[in-house]
Amino acid sequence: MTLRSHYFLNGYTVSMKSTYFNLSTGLRSATILIWAILFISLLRRDVFIKTIDNRDLQALQQAEAEEYQSIYFKNSKIGYVENNFKKGSELEGLLEQHARMILNVANAVQTIDLHLTATLYAGNLLKNFSFSFHSPFYQMKAKGSVTGNSVSYTLVTGTNTIRDTVTFSTPPLLATSRRAYLLNEGIRAGEKRRLPWFDPVSLTGKESILEYRGKESVLINGRIQILHRFTETFSGTRVNSWLNDSGVVVKEESPAGFIFLKEPKFKAFDLSTTGEEILSAVAVKTKGEYREPSEDTVRYRLTFPDDVSLDLAGDRQQFDNHILTITREKIPEGAGYPACSGIGESLSPSPYVQADNQKIQNLSQQLTENLSEPTDKVRRLALWVFNNLEKRPVLGLPDALTTLENRQGDCNEHAALFAALSRSASIPTRVVAGVTRHKDAFYYHAWNEVCLDSRWISIDTTTNQFPADLGHLRFVRGEIQEQVRIGGLLGRLSIEQLP
Repeated sequence: MTLRSHYFLNGYTVSMKSTYFNLSTGLRSATILIWAILFISLLRRDVFIKTIDNRDLQALQQAEAEEYQSIYFKNSKIGYVENNFKKGSELEGLLEQHARMILNVANAVQTIDLHLTATLYAGNLLKNFSFSFHSPFYQMKAKGSVTGNSVSYTLVTGTNTIRDTVTFSTPPLLATSRRAYLLNEGIRAGEKRRLPWFDPVSLTGKESILEYRGKESVLINGRIQILHRFTETFSGTRVNSWLNDSGVVVKEESPAGFIFLKEPKFKAFDLSTTGEEILSAVAVKTKGEYREPSEDTVRYRLTFPDDVSLDLAGDRQQFDNHILTITREKIPEGAGYPACSGIGESLSPSPYVQADNQKIQNLSQQLTENLSEPTDKVRRLALWVFNNLEKRPVLGLPDALTTLENRQGDCNEHAALFAALSRSASIPTRVVAGVTRHKDAFYYHAWNEVCLDSRWISIDTTTNQFPADLGHLRFVRGEIQEQVRIGGLLGRLSIEQLP
């Protein structure tokens, strides 16, 4: 799902005490975005192996019903999912899904609501959908329809509207919590399938690898059940699912720390308790003693699963045999416009980094019009972002234009807005994510890299660091679609600082 955070300084310099509090919150709240993306991905992950025949569609239409799941995090009940299956026309089925979570974020309770409505053709081919996300300080809506192999959609985030088309090699499919088709095709234990699926949250097409593990005994609510186990890997994250003989999902769990259980309505809707504080619960504890780096190089030993794909090597980072070496960059002064390798999308607008928006361009030009050197422009733009965004946890999808208008956000909003302003000034700029050190732990975080004098230099506008300190460990380059890869690390990463 998508969670984030926001801050607002109203253009003024805050006191040292409030600055420290805000920066502390900003560093830790980045975890919510990753955690939330994984949650939504779990809700909307579509794992169809092949087109379902008419018998499967008839089963969907005939079994009109409501199904409920409880959501647990670290053994605390935090939400529920309600699925409604209905008949459509003769060749269509309807799915309505509503999810609610009550999250403890930095000891502040926030309620999140998600709603999906989808119309499915025979074989669960997607016809159209609408999706909405609401949290206390953010909301987004998306709707789309399918023509042939393409999905045309409209996405509204705050006051920003995005229209685009995603094209697939085959007509896109949408999953439900009913997966009898996995059992009907005669899959055997140990067999794997590569599965195409469409995600209405990120509005992209992705693939998963699904492996059938056979039947096993599972203890659920004090009762032993014999269930079919499937292990699915997508974006570096491994999710385990247990299905009954009817193909209904009884349990799902992921390394992010949450579990979905099929339960009666009265039990699923019981949200009388507040769960554990999320940010601290998923922070990465350090192994051994942590020391503030006294030199321009620091080394860390990283332990994480081999199946997680990360961008650890390159630029200021070297990675060899699980040892990550980070060298502090030197800021080039008086450099002309550079020609970095791998510029690619780092100068282009994207749905969440609207570098071509007139408001973004006007502000960028206004801030840099009397400057000629790229380094000076970077400093000016970064300082403006640091001074003009209130640092406050807000749950939602970060985009530059909405951030500019709301003037609040955590590291994700800072990184998106700075990237848009910097690209508008013709400076290649990336969004990157990883972890950063705060007190006794590492917290998931997002920042930027800018190309100056043919080198990529780190910059963190949440903490006003240029370059970023040696406690910033980059794991991925890219926006939300790439950052979800970090999900494979949650609960599975160990960091030790070496002498």
